[in-house]
Amino acid sequence: MNHAKVFFLMTGLMVFMVLIGGAMGGQEMALIFFGIALVMNVGMYWFSDRVVLKMYKAQVVSREEAPELYEMVDRLRQRADLPMPTVAIAPQEQPNAFATGRNHKHSVVCVTAGLLRLMNRGELEGVIAHELAHIQHRHMLVSTVAAAMAGAIVMIARWGIFFGGRDRNLVVMLLLMILAPLAAMIVKGAISRTNEFQADATGARIAGGPDGLANALARLESYAGRIPMDVNQAGASLAIVNPLKGNNMMGAMGRLFSTHPPTEDRIAALRELRGTF
Repeated sequence: MNHAKVFFLMTGLMVFMVLIGGAMGGQEMALIFFGIALVMNVGMYWFSDRVVLKMYKAQVVSREEAPELYEMVDRLRQRADLPMPTVAIAPQEQPNAFATGRNHKHSVVCVTAGLLRLMNRGELEGVIAHELAHIQHRHMLVSTVAAAMAGAIVMIARWGIFFGGRDRNLVVMLLLMILAPLAAMIVKGAISRTNEFQADATGARIAGGPDGLANALARLESYAGRIPMDVNQAGASLAIVNPLKGNNMMGAMGRLFSTHPPTEDRIAALRELRGTF
């Protein structure tokens, strides 16, 4: 099912690029955009995890560079019966985290510097277990490709302004008006909100209980409203909680791209799991 979604996303991008190219410069520009779409599709499948890490300005770290974090991820991934993922840290003060990658063997768990600084051990374990659950359930391929694709559409909007020229400004601007909402629709349509509830429940089992993750979600939601984060709107959809709540100018766009159910509903569902394992 996930691979079918990826196929339709990539096909949709190709059709979209050809239509936009044709509107901007006729058949010649359509062919150019077709070629760009081919390159983007290949890149999104093989390198979408790198694109997402770049959105967060994250750097891959080794066991020697972050021994405590690396040990925690290693221990929890063994409980989840997963290969060791790549570990990365984003230099963001807002506490948050996400998982990315195309399969179990090519997966990444990324946390922010703020998460390491502001969460206690139980909360940090809960968050990492949640991200490992996304990997276990193979949620990442569709969500990562969708995020990269939505980011590409936003980039295309900027190209449109550059290539459109004054003679075609009206047509181009009318097309561009739908790009950001379209990108948001792609992300929301590709990523099911039930994934978060599933990852929360599985993450609680990996961590050995739901309280660490439930407490972390409450604190993450609070911090997200107070500490801004500089990240592409599309990449925000991968985070454990919406990271754009604290950005005055980006908050509305963050809500537009949000793929997560209300945090209070997730916490309530986790509380119901107490004593079940």
